[in-house]
Amino acid sequence: MTNVNFLVFDQFESLDLFGVVEIFGRLPDTYELNFYSMEGGLVKSSQNVEMMTQAIAHLTNEDILIVPGGAGTRALVNDKHWIEKLKQLSLVASNVLTIYTGSALLAETGLLNHKKATTNKRAFAWVKSTNSLVHWQKSARWVVTDKYYTSSGVSAGMDMALAFIAGQHGKDTAENIAFEIEYVWNDNPNNGPFAK
Repeated sequence: MTNVNFLVFDQFESLDLFGVVEIFGRLPDTYELNFYSMEGGLVKSSQNVEMMTQAIAHLTNEDILIVPGGAGTRALVNDKHWIEKLKQLSLVASNVLTIYTGSALLAETGLLNHKKATTNKRAFAWVKSTNSLVHWQKSARWVVTDKYYTSSGVSAGMDMALAFIAGQHGKDTAENIAFEIEYVWNDNPNNGPFAK
């Protein structure tokens, strides 16, 4: 059983999180889902969804770390303590997946320096301004570089999650999940329809 650890914060984007939760949650014999924040306790999304979280302490090198985006990232990129803790967690995790402006948080750690990454197209200029050493991909739906996965805005996290599942368990498994949830999977990482 692999731990999938979702790291949330106040004013995270609900679909960033719950779309990906739905996909990993379709493989309950493979993945155990955990919901964390840096300090633990109640966290509220931008859509006023409240959820109780555990305080994140450490991960193992078999754990997956998933970071959503949302309005809360605008303040967190300047929180040096939060970013340093994210860096340490990301260094240990087997894979790190970000959705939407979650890539800005990962970029702030320096772990995406000189690597390809992407983010939400409407927030692209702001995210790009957080770290000019990242090779930001404007037209991508999602990008995989080493163990780091970054995706475009909101629903793109679901496309990326299905791609991750396909990489781990085969495309048939990912397609079956998409069918079960009646989701039209954009399985082309270079097809970012909202980039224009």
